[in-house]
Amino acid sequence: MQRFQPNTSRPEGQVTRGKTAPNRLRNVDHFLASYDPTLLSRRDGSYRDALYVDLGYGAEPTTTLESAARLRLSNPHLRVLGVEIEPERVRRSQPFGDNATFFRLGGFNMPLQEAPDGRLETVRLVRAFNVLRQYDEAKVKPAYDTIMSSVLPGGLLLDGTSDPFGRVWTGNLIRQGDDPDNPHWNLEALVLGANLGLDLDVEAFQTRLPKSFIHRMVPGEPISRFMEDWKAATRETRSHEVWGPRDWFVAAGQNMRHKGYRIARPSKWLRRGWLVWLNPDLGL
Repeated sequence: MQRFQPNTSRPEGQVTRGKTAPNRLRNVDHFLASYDPTLLSRRDGSYRDALYVDLGYGAEPTTTLESAARLRLSNPHLRVLGVEIEPERVRRSQPFGDNATFFRLGGFNMPLQEAPDGRLETVRLVRAFNVLRQYDEAKVKPAYDTIMSSVLPGGLLLDGTSDPFGRVWTGNLIRQGDDPDNPHWNLEALVLGANLGLDLDVEAFQTRLPKSFIHRMVPGEPISRFMEDWKAATRETRSHEVWGPRDWFVAAGQNMRHKGYRIARPSKWLRRGWLVWLNPDLGL
């Protein structure tokens, strides 16, 4: 049987500020559990012990531990890896690890090791939040290439940004292709999530767009047109505000469907505060 060696190369990336708040990414975790539950629960072939990776968890292991608890409701056997590029953060996290939760030094090039069956560990899902925002836009695609090189066929990366308390967040949902001999990722969706206890403010999402799009808010760019159409949709559905932010968010999202955008599961996910634009032609 062929045996693989752990990745001992130098971690790729930069140290982040590392600050986060408890439950900051709760809404994101609920989205991941709902979007593709089979991805979390499957245990066939290389997916049997495949990891969920919290890339760039910060100064404390809070988000990794919270995600582990939530996502294990879908798969009690889920192996979880928290990755940080700052050695002291990794050292402080070690007491919180166990036989299914690990904290390792690494970057975009995943610090994978030998799995219990002797093969190199595999990855089913990566969450990278508030990490790539500090990079130049030109660095985003190369980072995706490096991250996705460790992700199994059919696996996902959610690269996103949130406000300090997770009330507003956005993310690029990246899917790895199904052909293991010709791996190729694609942008499957742009996700915009909200705490529906707040008023609907498109500007708040606009300032939290993923790094790949935040500097493209100029006339003629597809992301700019999308955000302008969403602003128009909120104006056109403002009468729903009387019933509360949730009804207004849903009505505006439904309006976006009428404008021709492919909005996923509008009757269910909009009510949870998730506007999911599938297959966006954004030139990533």
